[in-house]
Amino acid sequence: MKIQFPAPLQAGDAVAVTAISSGVPAHLHAGLDASLDRLRARGWKVVEGDCLREEKHDASAPAKARLAEFNHFLFDPGIRAILPPWGGERAIELLAGMDFAALAKLPAKWLAGFSDISTVAAPLTLLSGWATLHGANLYDLASEEGDFGCAALLETLECGLPPLQTACGEFWSWGSPMQRHPGQLRVLGAAEARIEGRLIGGCLDTLSRLQGSRYFDLSAFKAEPAILYLENCEMGPCELLRALTGLRLGGALDGLAGLVLGRSGGPDAGDANALDYRAALETALAGLPYPVAVDADIGHVPPQWSLLNGAWATLEVKGSAGVLEQRRMR
Repeated sequence: MKIQFPAPLQAGDAVAVTAISSGVPAHLHAGLDASLDRLRARGWKVVEGDCLREEKHDASAPAKARLAEFNHFLFDPGIRAILPPWGGERAIELLAGMDFAALAKLPAKWLAGFSDISTVAAPLTLLSGWATLHGANLYDLASEEGDFGCAALLETLECGLPPLQTACGEFWSWGSPMQRHPGQLRVLGAAEARIEGRLIGGCLDTLSRLQGSRYFDLSAFKAEPAILYLENCEMGPCELLRALTGLRLGGALDGLAGLVLGRSGGPDAGDANALDYRAALETALAGLPYPVAVDADIGHVPPQWSLLNGAWATLEVKGSAGVLEQRRMR
């Protein structure tokens, strides 16, 4: 399928900030303001939406208001990028009200973020042909304690493509960014692999709910080699196994060039008799006829790569080392 890539952002370009899922409550406004200041420091004009600085019933506003504002920014030719502050739980409510066919006729603009942002970003790529960016959320720019992938996010927006990225080799949490843990990037059943194809993916928690709908129909995308990447926010091992097995039963995992899974943000087994994370992966994905890389720098356990849905990517993994390159054309 044909992919439209957003143009790099330049000084003076307008960037819309709206919370399509969860909003930012008052006690976190200082962090939001710090993030917006970093956008202004790049020379970009920040346009705040009305659905942003409140949070009620796990959303910034009722679905009708969030949809209307999101559609306004999507169709406004003066807006060059849409950067939600973060994800949440309720972006799925917007899908039925989005005109993907009409958007396919317009120049692509940036939509960036991860978690629940995937719920609309992946369909925008699959149904409208817009390249969308899975990477650090806007609010992550407020952190002064560690780089959660923000440098790659900003470079992508300014240059039009993510930079060459390597596996970090360690990870941490938002609450304790200075406490580092060894990284675990690996290939299931192999010491190394080279995976090449067009990227598509996002948050497994949300995209697995779209299985069987037109919003996560990968059939057209698989006309050429495709790399599906997924990351787990909060599912425990058994729910993770169910989600992956459901995708497999529905055909989403058929015909891929490779599968890449981010580090799990969910709880592991509660005791020695329970199914653990590693066994859940190996059970759900056993026998797939292509490389499966796991525990990559993607998702809810930082740091994270920026992955451009629709970009042609090459991921080389040797042991725990990995290099990800992305470009527009094959």
